[in-house]
Amino acid sequence: MVFRRRDRRGVGRALWEGIYPKGGWNRAYIYVKHRLRRLPGTPEQIARGIGIGVFTAFSPFYGLHFLVAGLLAVLFRANVLASLLGTFFGNPLTYIPIGAAALGTGYAMLSLRMDSELHIGFGQMFIRALSELWYNFRAMFTVAQADWTYLIEFWHTIFFPWLVGGVPPGIISGVVAYYISVPAIRVYKNRRKGLLATKLAELRKKGLLKRDENSGL
Repeated sequence: MVFRRRDRRGVGRALWEGIYPKGGWNRAYIYVKHRLRRLPGTPEQIARGIGIGVFTAFSPFYGLHFLVAGLLAVLFRANVLASLLGTFFGNPLTYIPIGAAALGTGYAMLSLRMDSELHIGFGQMFIRALSELWYNFRAMFTVAQADWTYLIEFWHTIFFPWLVGGVPPGIISGVVAYYISVPAIRVYKNRRKGLLATKLAELRKKGLLKRDENSGL
């Protein structure tokens, strides 16, 4: 195959690169930054998409962040691709702080008592919940007995408090991301537009765009 990797990655390497990208987080950050700056649309549309992506990172819909961010971007007329890139605010380095902030806020808003053990193993809890959900779904078509005990407990102790509590810090972080992104993207786009105009002027001066000018381009 033409597009097949020459160095096939093992499962361990793939998992490690999911936690620590090849080239390091600095390189990944630089790539995302330049990709955001080259997106089409106004600075406000792009920044709105980034803010929506950051907001989505505080939701408990892990595995569906792209879908949720994309739908919200369409709803609020933001740049969809920027919203997808903005969801990378939620990553293995921020999952625990985001979860702790969302759950703490949710328990306070719902006047619930926080169990200290809930701070341990967020990932394992979600994985088990997805596993139980898949098992119960298959049980609908087999003779297996569905068991909703853990999912009900997971809903009341983790998912719903996270869903509610993720809204305030998500909105705050999204708004901050928006107001930081707008001027940065505007400066970059203006600078890029100026560089492009300078290059076009140099080409016209050398006569390389003479034919395009005569054709009205």
